[in-house]
Amino acid sequence: MIAIGGAIGVGLFLGAGGRLKDIGPSLILAYLVCGLCAFFVMRALGELVVYRTRSGSFVSYSRDFIGPWAGFVTGWMFWVNWAFTGIAELTAIGVYMHKWLPEMPQWISALIALVVVFAANLISVKLFGELEFWFSMIKVLAISIFLVTGLYLVVTHASIGTGHAGPENLFTGNGLFGDFFPNGFAIALLSLQAVIFAYNGVEMVGIAASEAKEPKKIIPRAINSVAWRIGLFYCGSVLLLVMILPWTMYGPDESPFVLVFSSIGVPAAGHIMNLVVITAAWSSVNSGLYSTSRIMHGLAAVKQAPAFTARISKRGVPVGGLILTTIVYVFGVVLNYLVPQQAFDIVVNIAGLGTIIVWSSFLVANIRMRAMAARGELEPPKFRMPFAPYSNYITLAFLLMVVVLIAFAKDFSQRVSFYAIPVVVIALFVGWRAVRNKVPDFDPELEPASASRDASQPD
Repeated sequence: MIAIGGAIGVGLFLGAGGRLKDIGPSLILAYLVCGLCAFFVMRALGELVVYRTRSGSFVSYSRDFIGPWAGFVTGWMFWVNWAFTGIAELTAIGVYMHKWLPEMPQWISALIALVVVFAANLISVKLFGELEFWFSMIKVLAISIFLVTGLYLVVTHASIGTGHAGPENLFTGNGLFGDFFPNGFAIALLSLQAVIFAYNGVEMVGIAASEAKEPKKIIPRAINSVAWRIGLFYCGSVLLLVMILPWTMYGPDESPFVLVFSSIGVPAAGHIMNLVVITAAWSSVNSGLYSTSRIMHGLAAVKQAPAFTARISKRGVPVGGLILTTIVYVFGVVLNYLVPQQAFDIVVNIAGLGTIIVWSSFLVANIRMRAMAARGELEPPKFRMPFAPYSNYITLAFLLMVVVLIAFAKDFSQRVSFYAIPVVVIALFVGWRAVRNKVPDFDPELEPASASRDASQPD
């Protein structure tokens, strides 16, 4: 539920509307291809998790199989990813609240949402887990209701607005290629980064593994079930959206799901769906605070993050990392105050860059682990990456292609992440140079004595 909850958020509930407006029905194919990429990424991470369940999650795997510098890069890019994702989700909450409270400034809604999830994460991990379970349950239930309702509307050829639901909305008489790529194939390719962002959060299953019972048994089952469920929710939902209403009716300013339920003549349904999408965005902010606080704690344990992020509260919450991410989220609230219209697109694309780098680290670490297993240096886990190492290389090539394509985007909000690459590289290089001599020779997670020490104390 945590993995599904992390992945199903603003990328689907709000982002799908803008993407449909840009590329039309080809969004179905984009979600399918990126979903396959996400599946291989999850399986690569799953093999690593089953090999050794670690509280540092994939940061530890990058450090183990690639090198200490890779752990530093992966951890900080994951933090950047979720820091900007949280800002995007807070922005979405402001957009959704505008439907009910058009006079309320967007930044106020974002600030209220942030205060609530910060308090929940600060109290205990149990409260986070309960809150996230129910957040995820609401999202899954809402998507399931939409799938059933949408299928009924399409099968019965129901009248909606000025037209009818049905497969004919997919075809406008411009030929198969023209119907699916109405604005051109190049525009569809350029949308892949935003679609990749929509799957951001599937890696949450790896972070939560260390706090789960029987992870070696549960994680493989969770990864396989999450993969097909997310594929169904994303690809199935988009397919139904374009069959229920013409794709030209959707846009970036309103959730396509709210539009559909409002269009069937039941105004209350639109309001209920608006509440659901607010819950979805809230859930992702909640997940972001949870995951980044754990990652920062893991980095601080090996002297790769500020010392205060290693501090643990009496309730077992990594409060230092929690506060660091919250401070960045506050800057996101300020961004909503300064540029409410551009805030969402800018942070989504920067978060997408972080997703690509983090996913790549899973794939490379998996390749290195398999190479060590082939040399007899470790026992390979029973949960294996399908078609490896070829699936690793193909997925890495796909992610690299997405990064290259960003440079050709016409919209500045998309290109901003490409322009940010040199800045990110320089910041990571300087950061690593500053901490590399402080990194301990031993692994704190495997050092027996560390188990008895307070995580807030220096080694």
